[in-house]
Amino acid sequence: MTLSTAFTEMFGVRHPIALAPMGGSAGGALAAAVCRGGGLGLLGGAFGDPQWLAREAPIVAATGLPWGVGFLTWGIDRAAVELGLSLGPKAVMLSFGDPAPYAELVRQAGALLILQVTDLEEARQAVDTGADVIVAQGTESGGHGAAHGRSTLPFVPAVVDLVAPVPVLAAGGIADGRGVAAALVLGAAGALVGTRFQATTEALADPSITKAIVEGRGQDTERSTVLDVARGSAWPARYPARTLGHPYLDRWRGREAELAADDRALREYQDDVASGAIPPLPVWAGEAVDLINDLPSAQDLVAAMAVQAEEALHRAGRR
Repeated sequence: MTLSTAFTEMFGVRHPIALAPMGGSAGGALAAAVCRGGGLGLLGGAFGDPQWLAREAPIVAATGLPWGVGFLTWGIDRAAVELGLSLGPKAVMLSFGDPAPYAELVRQAGALLILQVTDLEEARQAVDTGADVIVAQGTESGGHGAAHGRSTLPFVPAVVDLVAPVPVLAAGGIADGRGVAAALVLGAAGALVGTRFQATTEALADPSITKAIVEGRGQDTERSTVLDVARGSAWPARYPARTLGHPYLDRWRGREAELAADDRALREYQDDVASGAIPPLPVWAGEAVDLINDLPSAQDLVAAMAVQAEEALHRAGRR
């Protein structure tokens, strides 16, 4: 069973489903499983750590299937993109920052350029930069996103209309085949899925993280910069992160500037991590976390999502 779209045709994959390149979670095994399931696996290249990429990229490359690598645009340099391209990906995805300095480098290597956007101005810039695919990220998404973005439902069709004929992937709040079907109905050519793939057997995530996701509720997620400040992360403040609840959120909500200036509080955070009082990383999770209640193989999950999407579209009279 397949759903053919501009995205599946462009990448030669069976299903219009892509793995979000989550830093720390989307390693080679997870990307490979998504590829084998018929989707597009994207490595979470983050800041372009050479040792991490050298270890993880061969795992997905060994599938012989199309795959890609994603980077955090604000935190990389030309060398990181060159290294990623040297590993032979079908695509490079850039998120959160100005992709213009790297676009020509990707094109010259013969790879496809995927750009994630969080507002319409970024979408216009992505077209001007020559994106082959644009990811429209709604505010329901887990992890980092726009402080003043828009929800997936109204944002995706607005981007689709603005950037046509460039294919769009919907992202944010999609955790099963019904979400994929909804993305297609909105005019997208597929869906980029993050949180759901964190809770799989192949994800590079601590068991405490996956347990929290399986047990989590969407109403308990919150977008904030508190945890980036507490852990000394250099993430730009314009991109707060959606996470599950956390003691430091409760303690410092609305007091980010005060926290940043409190050396003692910052040391306490590190001490709490070291003692195990709080998890080593925040639990990045989107609003669709309620739909996640198991830990399947990502390969099986992609196929199941595709079947569910097909059935949903049939019920809606779209197929």
